[in-house]
Amino acid sequence: MTAKAERVRRIGWYAALVVASLVTVLGVSLLFAAFRNDSAIEAQLGKATAQVESVSFDRTIINYATPDGIMHSPSNGVLYPAGLAAGQLVNIEYDAGDPELARVAGRSASNTLLPLGSMIFFTWLIAGPLLWWIRRQNAKSRESSIQTHVSSV
Repeated sequence: MTAKAERVRRIGWYAALVVASLVTVLGVSLLFAAFRNDSAIEAQLGKATAQVESVSFDRTIINYATPDGIMHSPSNGVLYPAGLAAGQLVNIEYDAGDPELARVAGRSASNTLLPLGSMIFFTWLIAGPLLWWIRRQNAKSRESSIQTHVSSV
């Protein structure tokens, strides 16, 4: 094989490793962020009943009133919204110091373990064999070029 083909495979190997590593780092970061949000909510726990205004793929918008009578609608939506529908009334827990941070009552960062764990698992399920295959191809290429070089000498 040519040096160019080996170089392309080496770049591909590093690219696959970097992408899989970035997905892993992002997943772990999201998990830590979820635990941080939960600890902030639990530090100054407020409870309310909220009405679900809209549900979209990226967020679920709710409206609720705090005990001081102020209506809040978190711009980033509610945390852990799985299964909610527009018009539904739902119990929520929020950070009394920052009412923009709200989650559905009874749900926590542990709800993110399965999706994030699955994402990381399947990333490495694809990247692992790909990295192994590229490494194997490079080793075969080096071996054949060494044999060709030795036989020509």
